Amino acid sequence: MPPKGNRRRLALTGLLAGTLVLAAIVLLDVLSTVFFAVTIAYVLYPVRRWLSQRGLSERAASAAVATGAFAAVLALVLPLGFVLYRRRRVLFDLLEQIPDVVEIPLGTVVYTVDTVALLDSFRGLLGDVALGVAAVAPVLALQLFLFAILLYALMLRPGGAGEALLGVVPPEYHDVVRALDRRIRETLFGIYVLQAATAAGTFVVALVVFFLLGYGAPFTLAVFAAVLQFVPVVGPSVLIGTLAVVDVLAGNVTRAVLVAVVGAVFVGFAPDAIIRPRLANWAAHLPTSLYFIGFTGGILTVGPIGFIAGPLAVAVLVEVVSLLADEDPVDHGTGPK
Repeated sequence: MPPKGNRRRLALTGLLAGTLVLAAIVLLDVLSTVFFAVTIAYVLYPVRRWLSQRGLSERAASAAVATGAFAAVLALVLPLGFVLYRRRRVLFDLLEQIPDVVEIPLGTVVYTVDTVALLDSFRGLLGDVALGVAAVAPVLALQLFLFAILLYALMLRPGGAGEALLGVVPPEYHDVVRALDRRIRETLFGIYVLQAATAAGTFVVALVVFFLLGYGAPFTLAVFAAVLQFVPVVGPSVLIGTLAVVDVLAGNVTRAVLVAVVGAVFVGFAPDAIIRPRLANWAAHLPTSLYFIGFTGGILTVGPIGFIAGPLAVAVLVEVVSLLADEDPVDHGTGPK
């Protein structure tokens, strides 16, 4: 029978695990927001510590960090809607260039496409999308507010969760917890650096490509491409495909082929293929192959937050394997060498 202290620790560990499962079930609809806030808190804690060392109180430093992160999220979301609203005339002008009937020759057969019906369907789709965005706007606003409040709470007492975890872990395993904490922090920082660098590279490349192809609003299209880089799997390919279809319907087949080929290669593929591999090992401390396994598997398994959760899970696995490899196979009671 285990000693009383060990039984108490086991009971507390079981209680912690059960509470976490219950919280995950109850908070299922906002679980992605909670996960996002926790990962951001991991990354921004050094900023909060730096502000505290410069004389700010804990509350002021926490509020400053939470406000800054909230503003950064808004800066990512709002420009897309603002640019779309300001440039809506460009979209309408582009649609008006499409003739009522488009003839597409394929070999000896010429297919006639009635674009009037297609455009009516497209306008109806835009209306449905606008209504859908309006319907979910209050929910998104509530989740943003929840994100800011949770981030502030995590910044106010950053060591609370760590202290609770160390309290239920035997002292001889505290070095393992600290190693995992260090790996998680470094990996999360690297993931966000990778994502930001990929989006920035996409913007620069897209701006050049859309300008050379003669589009009327290359800066706006480049902003769209950069923001879409944060949308897993599809990314800027949605924009490239839409531009190609519109050009075909407008009779500009040459530019449609160019944007489909050049845009897909340089805007949709190149930033992911060049920037991510070069930074994955340096920033996230993961081999490129393992990073892409985590990135792809995470997205396919848990959805949009998978681009964070997937590589993070792989990084934790790599750290555990490394700890196990460093363990002395003869001495089982003294921990790592």
